[in-house]
Amino acid sequence: MPGPQLVLGPLLRHVDADSATVWVETDVPCEVEILGHVGRTFEVAHHHFALIRVEGLEHGSVTRYGVSLDGELVWPHADDPYPAPAICTVDPGEELRVAWGSCRVSRPHKDPFDQPPGTDDEAFGIDAIHALAESLRDGPAEELPHLLMWLGDQVYADDIPPVIRERIEHRDDDRRGAPEDQIADFEEYTWLYHDAWGSPPIRWLLSTVPSAMVFDDHDVHDDWNTSRAWRAEFADKPWWHERVVGALASYWVYQHLGNLSPEAIDEDDLHARVVAHDGDVLPLLREVATAADEDPSTFRWSYVRDLCGTRIVVVDSRAARDLGGEDRDRRMVDREEWAWVREQCAGDHDHLFLATSVPVFVGHGIHWIEAASEALAAGAWGPWVGRKVEQARRAADLEHWSAFGRSFGEMTELLDDVASGRLGTAPASVVLLSGDVHHAYVDRVGFPAGGPPRSPVLQAVCSPYRNPLPPGQRRLIKTLHTRAAWGAARLLGRAAGVPDPPVGWRRERGPWFDNQLAWLELDGRRGTLRFQRAVPGPALEDLGELVLRG
Repeated sequence: MPGPQLVLGPLLRHVDADSATVWVETDVPCEVEILGHVGRTFEVAHHHFALIRVEGLEHGSVTRYGVSLDGELVWPHADDPYPAPAICTVDPGEELRVAWGSCRVSRPHKDPFDQPPGTDDEAFGIDAIHALAESLRDGPAEELPHLLMWLGDQVYADDIPPVIRERIEHRDDDRRGAPEDQIADFEEYTWLYHDAWGSPPIRWLLSTVPSAMVFDDHDVHDDWNTSRAWRAEFADKPWWHERVVGALASYWVYQHLGNLSPEAIDEDDLHARVVAHDGDVLPLLREVATAADEDPSTFRWSYVRDLCGTRIVVVDSRAARDLGGEDRDRRMVDREEWAWVREQCAGDHDHLFLATSVPVFVGHGIHWIEAASEALAAGAWGPWVGRKVEQARRAADLEHWSAFGRSFGEMTELLDDVASGRLGTAPASVVLLSGDVHHAYVDRVGFPAGGPPRSPVLQAVCSPYRNPLPPGQRRLIKTLHTRAAWGAARLLGRAAGVPDPPVGWRRERGPWFDNQLAWLELDGRRGTLRFQRAVPGPALEDLGELVLRG
């Protein structure tokens, strides 16, 4: 009888100067060993997981590793065409390399130039993550990224691949009327993650390059938490509760747990309860997920990564929203969460990066339309107009920071405070990282004249990894970036009572509409932003770059 087998993983998650965490999913309960460090699996709905802490590594070292289950080596396979997985620890004095992007649909990877025109594979194009894996597989481990960031829509629960639709068709469980082309519960989410991360190149990349993740709407449902009206509409759907509970419970298992540093895991009450529990912990995760959905203050999905003098604050801009009411403003991040974000940004850092799934700064025409939509949906021109605008906001995805005026103002204030040195020594650069909008660009942020000297403040947006916009939507976005669109949208905003934004911003690079990813390359207080697109091979081709500070 064969012993335990690896179902998914290993995923290398948190890595610092002398430790790492490695996530695995197995087919049965077992003991997992990596480099002499051992842990037991925990069970969620007959699935089995472990997060193994590997400690005592040397600074700046490259350590190849394998995964043993109940004492038997199961990974890597002897005939694996990819290198053995490796842990590359951080050397505090070395150059830092971070890659990031968002929005990746899962489909079989085929070169679109080999497909008949109009096929599904041609429409999605070349996977930038697959191209990244192929570009790294034969290079030296010392040149691998120190971190790969996934800033939302790691899986599409509302746009599932054909292989999962086929499994749903043969499933006997009651799906409570959930659409057949969407995920219904925790079990189906496990299929989605297996499909997204199970191909050989992606599996190798995730086993060797540390990853940090945060959800966006499609990880749960399109327009998730856009407004109170959206929540009220979906609360009435008989399948919605199982969907959102399954989404958050699976997100904790597959994505969030690995985001945490060893110190944060030690302080995490839910992790302690899970590993101490005897038996299936799905009821516990359901309880936590239900509470988190109903009251964001009960659980924090935001987190921090520190690398080589750089602090990365990953901000939950979906589940932490306060959608307002009669006595309070709408907020992208509620008061309690925002106080925590400000606290994490304080201190002395060579660079500060704020990562959020949706952009803070969009094209000026789009900014004014989104800001006006918030005011109009709130009743600036009456309830009838408000209802119509609410429908239009959802249809056009008008839900970025510009559409949450109070939070937009708080973010610009935070950027000014950090760049001016009010929260600690001013960093060499302050960079906002985000995705969501299916194109890439860089903005430079400017503040009102006067006051102390400020660090450079930029926003770098990069998406999609794999889900390009059709030509018509690309043309619309370019049109909304014109001065004519800016002027017309500003008139609308003024008529709705929207004030001028407290800061200015201008486009430095882009937009690019490819399947693509971006790089931050830092050497002390110097740094460069670089963008690449996926091309046949698959391979990566440079699009452009920008020096943060030379």
